[in-house]
Amino acid sequence: MRILKYYLFISLLIVSCFNDKSEKTEENVDNAITNIPYQLLGTIPHDVNSFTEGLEFYKGVLYESAAFLDRLPNTASSIGIVDLSTGDIEKKVILNKDVYFSEGITILHDKIYHVTYKNKTGFVFDVNTFKKVREFTYSNTEGWGLTNDGTNIIMSDGTNKLTYFDPITFKVEKTVNVTENGIKKGNLNELEYINGYIYANIWLKDQIVKIDPKSGYVVNIIDCSNLKMDATNRYAGALETNGIAFNKVDSTILITGKMWPVYYKVKFPI
Repeated sequence: MRILKYYLFISLLIVSCFNDKSEKTEENVDNAITNIPYQLLGTIPHDVNSFTEGLEFYKGVLYESAAFLDRLPNTASSIGIVDLSTGDIEKKVILNKDVYFSEGITILHDKIYHVTYKNKTGFVFDVNTFKKVREFTYSNTEGWGLTNDGTNIIMSDGTNKLTYFDPITFKVEKTVNVTENGIKKGNLNELEYINGYIYANIWLKDQIVKIDPKSGYVVNIIDCSNLKMDATNRYAGALETNGIAFNKVDSTILITGKMWPVYYKVKFPI
């Protein structure tokens, strides 16, 4: 009987060791977070009256959504097309500022998807005519950033949760909880989907995180503090970093912020 108990003990010990090894390996994957170095290629003018909320290239054209704030009377809750030579934003959609606080945008199959802050209401616009196609609602308390993976619309809501919606039915397909070193990574803001990963601005931090959408792990970080410092030196009214857009035409990325005087054109491994 003692021999039997001994072998049972040894077997349990071996199983326990294998389990510990597996758990530590998984944890180490989450811990393997490094900064992504980027190459600064230049700058493009940006409208300092744009309280940037959403930024996206679509077929080589840059679209930007922005919000209105009472303390910044020159702002507007809007969606527009950016003139990349001047930085001027031709406003194509202007929401009622007394009702809606404009947030993120993404474009899929010639439709612009747009969410608002606390109304639990989103809009769909035709990308060519900017005519409103429909409205939709969501159960998330707030709407922040948007992107898409070619199939689903992906929304951030200020927490560490990313919500995947069907672009036609708006049914929630799944949610992904984002963690950094095993800790919830909240304040996910403006989003961009690049080559199988989700990049997210972190509200009130000059930081963009690269997220593995399968695990929700933050796998890399882009430190934007030098860009923010330069933006502030150029224009004292520059606020937090917010806005990342991938241009498939030349595989470059634009990074900007709320009320920044420029977009920074960068390149990094993707």
